[in-house]
Amino acid sequence: MNKIMKACDFIIFGTKGDLAKRKLLPSLYYLEKFKYIHKDTRIIGVGRANWKNEEYINLVKKSLINFLNEKIDKKIWIKFSSRLKFCNLDIYHINNFLNLKNILNKKNNILINYFAMPSNTFVDICKGLKKIKINNKLSRIVLEKPLGNNLKTYNQINNKILKYFNESQIYRIDHYLGKETILNLLILRFANNLFFSNWDNNIIDSVQITISEEVGIEGRFEYFDKVGQMRDMVQNHLLQILLLITMSIPLNLNSKSIKNEKIKILRSLRCIDYNNVEKKTVIGQYTSGIINNKTVSSYLEEIGLNKKSNTETFVSIRVDIDNFKWSGVPFYLRTGKRLNKKLSEIVIYYKKLPINLFNDNIKELPQNKLIIRLQPNEGIEIHILNKILNLKNKYNLQLNKLNLNFYKKNDKNHKPDAYERLILEIMKGIKTLFISHEEIEESWKWVDSIINGWKEKKMTPILYKSGSWGPEESNNLLKNDKRYWN
Repeated sequence: MNKIMKACDFIIFGTKGDLAKRKLLPSLYYLEKFKYIHKDTRIIGVGRANWKNEEYINLVKKSLINFLNEKIDKKIWIKFSSRLKFCNLDIYHINNFLNLKNILNKKNNILINYFAMPSNTFVDICKGLKKIKINNKLSRIVLEKPLGNNLKTYNQINNKILKYFNESQIYRIDHYLGKETILNLLILRFANNLFFSNWDNNIIDSVQITISEEVGIEGRFEYFDKVGQMRDMVQNHLLQILLLITMSIPLNLNSKSIKNEKIKILRSLRCIDYNNVEKKTVIGQYTSGIINNKTVSSYLEEIGLNKKSNTETFVSIRVDIDNFKWSGVPFYLRTGKRLNKKLSEIVIYYKKLPINLFNDNIKELPQNKLIIRLQPNEGIEIHILNKILNLKNKYNLQLNKLNLNFYKKNDKNHKPDAYERLILEIMKGIKTLFISHEEIEESWKWVDSIINGWKEKKMTPILYKSGSWGPEESNNLLKNDKRYWN
């Protein structure tokens, strides 16, 4: 067992929900398997149900059967299930928190309160934790996205939470920051001189970031239709990837140094508003189509949906960063549901050489590319030109890929999920992989300006077929700059 780990009471508010069942409980199981959990740590599920402990243990077991990538190991399960406790608690009845207090009888355990619930419940949970006096220095809270729907609502939630917990106790989570490939961005950039010295507007022509999904809203209508793809994906995941690609080298790897560099980029993002929103952004909404040889319905046909909804399920944006390092380099962001395939990748295009020595053999030298695959098939590709091996022409060129796969198909080693990493960091009390208040504040300022621009211009989503790569106008966003999506 990792010696730096301390005993925790890991409290999951919303333990019957999808996030807990799909991600949190399987991640805790794997941490148990690899002996990262202190022997005295307990896992306390909080929910509205008059359950005995055995009923909660059965729910956890079913979740692991459905969402683990392997069969449950009997020895590990015996140890893991012995940690499980259930607390029947309605967060809107503050006296119910006394039920939790009765379970929390170990004074020296670190208290990790994971809010796996909508952000409009966070303040009520904080009030209840204060009532039973467990908002002390040993207590940490974990907040899931989205935090508010805009800057105003985010600040309202944040200011109320700060009445009960100080900033050092708050862990604002974006699970993309726990992905192995995202963590590797810092290594790639700052541990390899090959890339460190070739990472600015002198060398790089443009950058594309794509996060595409095959799935639709998967029964999340009540949530998604109020939020849309911009708030659900761009304000957090895509912006965080953009920051890690573009931030300057921090003084060190502590959370404050990294946060400072990220904020510099956020404050350098060129404003997109009423004056340029039509030129810089494209929004879409999926219609019916075919994905994986199956017919899928349109957004408006999904069960319970508002038939007049103008919520965007696709967004593409041209982003400009107004600083010395990145001036002149366009960053193209793209994300959507019901697209051609599930894919998350970063594509970095390098500038063409000013002179082509091989003009007799190839009229135009293609651009070198660095492709960082986040999912699936995590890894890195470098596209370079080299000579074809033959005697016909001594300078017959072809484009080749140098391919570094992080995971081989026959690799039986466990691939850690982002939540495993993040839960482990929370238990250790390390905040490097979590988002600061200032980052969220600055990101909402930028995103709010775009959303307000859409409203002022009365922009509505352009329809696109499920199984496509979004509206044709998204392609034109790049064509206007004489570029194309990868």
